Amino acid sequence: MARTRDPAVRTLLLERAAHMLRTREPLTLRSLVAGTGVSTMAVYTYFDGMDGVWKALRQEGFTRLAARLTTVAASADPVRDLAALGAAYLRNALDDPDLYRVMFDATFELQDPRAADETLYALVQAVERAKDAGRFRDDVDPLELATQSWIVGHGLASLTATGPLPPETLAHGIPLLTALFTSAGDAPDRCRRSVEHGWQRLLQPSSTPSEQLRSRRDPHR
Repeated sequence: MARTRDPAVRTLLLERAAHMLRTREPLTLRSLVAGTGVSTMAVYTYFDGMDGVWKALRQEGFTRLAARLTTVAASADPVRDLAALGAAYLRNALDDPDLYRVMFDATFELQDPRAADETLYALVQAVERAKDAGRFRDDVDPLELATQSWIVGHGLASLTATGPLPPETLAHGIPLLTALFTSAGDAPDRCRRSVEHGWQRLLQPSSTPSEQLRSRRDPHR
């Protein structure tokens, strides 16, 4: 008779794997289960081996990012919101830099690619709102501008959260996004104020990755 899978065990192992990445501990089959009270067989039961753990971690990275972006509530200033989404993206990378690396490791395919699509779609929606509000020109392609915004955020995250530059580099996001959004038609002074306002999210404290993981329902429940 097959054993009933316990979602709590899967969550436990995934949370431990994320913790080991953050603390730079070697992530192996035996080290993953050490001290958890479960056997190495659990890794095969819930992930079909260590490759499955890495796939689940990559998925977890995008799932956490999508959840982080939902914390940016729409305001009367869509350009501020667009900058705030970029700040939330960076905050997510800074809080979990090693998991952020795994997100973009194409060696392991995503279990559900929609999680990645949802993160970009949040930016597309903000651009569309900015167009509707008259902040951006009518000929602006929302997907193209959203992608360019993501490129700015990803570049900063790669250079600071997982790269060689100090956190002070993040301040460059303000002039970069201001220049990008101004090129889309926004008034320079108004745009700068909106971006600075949205960028303040980087200074806000955030929950730990473990708290994020425990706070949402396990998708396999």
